[in-house]
Amino acid sequence: MTSVAEQTTAQPETRPQPSARERSLRWARRAPLMPALIFMIVVTQLPFLATLVISFMDWNAYYPEEVGFAGVDNFKRVFTDVNMRDAVLTTIWLTAGVVLISLILGLGIALLLDRKFRGRGVVRTLMIAPFLVVPVAAALLWKHALYNPEYGLFNGAITWVWGLFGSDNPPQPDWISNMPLWAVIFALVWQWTPFMMLILLAGLQGRPLDVVEAARIDGANGWQIFRSMTLPHLRQYLELGALLGSIYIVQNFDAVFTITSGGLGTANLPYTIYQIFYQAHDYGRASAAAVIVVLGTIIIATFALRTVSSLFKQEAGR
Repeated sequence: MTSVAEQTTAQPETRPQPSARERSLRWARRAPLMPALIFMIVVTQLPFLATLVISFMDWNAYYPEEVGFAGVDNFKRVFTDVNMRDAVLTTIWLTAGVVLISLILGLGIALLLDRKFRGRGVVRTLMIAPFLVVPVAAALLWKHALYNPEYGLFNGAITWVWGLFGSDNPPQPDWISNMPLWAVIFALVWQWTPFMMLILLAGLQGRPLDVVEAARIDGANGWQIFRSMTLPHLRQYLELGALLGSIYIVQNFDAVFTITSGGLGTANLPYTIYQIFYQAHDYGRASAAAVIVVLGTIIIATFALRTVSSLFKQEAGR
């Protein structure tokens, strides 16, 4: 006689195999997506595979007769190169500065735009305009229209303020030469603050307003509501903005190339890879550095996808 445990231990149920008609219907639903999938593979994955292969080769255009397999020597050179280490540090400072300042400014603007006032829709549209500007055009705008020491808007404003106080010798700083890295950071902050603002504004509009009203009735002031309710609610949105911003800013090339041309200690990883590839013509080492950047970006993107999925789960559970 079998025991109860043996009786309850049953074989796992096997799912019925789909019929030929069900399989054909599945392929019929997937078929329209196949051209887009093939196009994405050709455009993105094949070039990355080619870059991965080249990263293991000793390939310098100045020495075409010495092309051969190099193993992991290119990756060792990337990690031991002083210029590459400086580029990594510059990339970290650039990314951290832009993301942190953009999040703080975006949070402040989102809190203001979450209030009801006349013309709020127009103001929101104007606030996202910097994010819609082409990156190269935005960098040129900051370099020539704002930073230029002779006719730039910043020095023009200084001259106007000094004129109000009757001074004839206003300072005319060369912004790019005096603070090159901050010049790039401010230009990127101007462009990425609207992105952070949109994410945080979406989070603010998803707050449970009945709980906020109950807290106000109980006597909580604005700062207490923000610290104890709004900020914890926005934590995942802040993480999402930081992760997505980091993915894009780590790969930024336009602002560094346009504003400083990589000089004065502003050469980040993408610009350094550009120099190795197009100026030194060391294709193997440039490809190895590019692979490292892609892997780092994938790691950041993984955390971003986890944050997005958790947000979707929370919204679905409400």
